[in-house]
This record gives sequence, structure tokens and C-alpha cells, in this order.
Amino acid sequence: MDEIKILGIVGSLRKDSYNHFALKAAQELVPDGAVLKLIELHGIPVFNQDTEMAMPAAVLEFKRQILAADAILFATPEYNYSVAGVLKNVIDWASRPYGESAWTGKPAALMGASTGSLGTARAQCHLRQILVSLDMPTVNQPEVMIGNASQRFDPEGRLTDEPIRKNIQTLLAALVQLAKTSPTNTRQPV
Repeated sequence: MDEIKILGIVGSLRKDSYNHFALKAAQELVPDGAVLKLIELHGIPVFNQDTEMAMPAAVLEFKRQILAADAILFATPEYNYSVAGVLKNVIDWASRPYGESAWTGKPAALMGASTGSLGTARAQCHLRQILVSLDMPTVNQPEVMIGNASQRFDPEGRLTDEPIRKNIQTLLAALVQLAKTSPTNTRQPV
């Protein structure tokens, strides 16, 4: 396999999202032989099964990006003990129509940042359940849960907590290894 292409998906639309900042840190920490590209979720409408056979252009582009990737790195906030609606929405879109899921077999890893002390533990648990249903092999360890995020990033959004940076680096190495060895990885040329 050539260079491992990882697609970073942040489950927040907020401009100064700690999860977006965490993905930016991950871009700096990606192992040699891999690249991490971030994708914006702005412009993707609310999922409506009535329109899944004639998907909006933004959704088609999102699915194209997933199919072109070797692996997915999710950065999820935690809203009301679960994943944010925007993340669940794009996951639903890319899984449709039935039998044409862009997620099937795509190796994945999770991380999340929150101003609370648990650092998205419950959201990541729910996201793992969703990924099982999508048949996505997922890195189990390490778990990257950035609690008290306001203390972990500087005013410019740079992750300053060195143990967390090392944890992200370990997570990325595990994701790259999973992508290299996953027999079900379905990267498609674009």
C-alpha cells in the first residue's frame, strides 16, 4: 500500500471547536508514510431518506472523500451524553442508500475533546456502537479523551499537553497499522 490516506472528521461545526484543534494537532503528529486530511461538514443537509437516491452534491463529495481514504479519524464532542447531531447526520448520509455504505470495512480511530472532565467518554462509547453497525474495524487502544480542554489548548488552538500529544501519536500509529493490515479496507480510486 502506498501512502496511507487518513480522513479526519470533526463532529462539530463550531469555528473554534476543541475537536477541530485536536485534529489539527493530529495532522502534526501523523506517522511517516501517512497523511491526514481534514474535511468540513458545512453545507451537508439534514438526512432525509426521501432524497437518498438523488443525494445532494455536498453529500456525494463527502462520500467520495471517504471512499478515497484508507482510514478515518473521528474527533467527536459530547452533547447530552452522546455524539453531536451533525456527526450522526453525516454518518447516516454516507451509509445510504442501503448496500452502498462508504463506511464498510473502513478502519477508524476515535478521539474527542470536552471542557468537562470525562473528555467525551460517553460520546465515544456511542460512536463505537455506531461503527460496529457499519462494519468498521476500530482501534481500541489508546483511548484519547481530552478532558478539561480549555486548559489543554493555547489561545491559538494549539494542543499544549505533551502526554495527550503522545497519546494521539500512538493512536495514529495504531490506525495506520490497522489500515495496512485490514483485509476489508475498501479504498476506491477517485
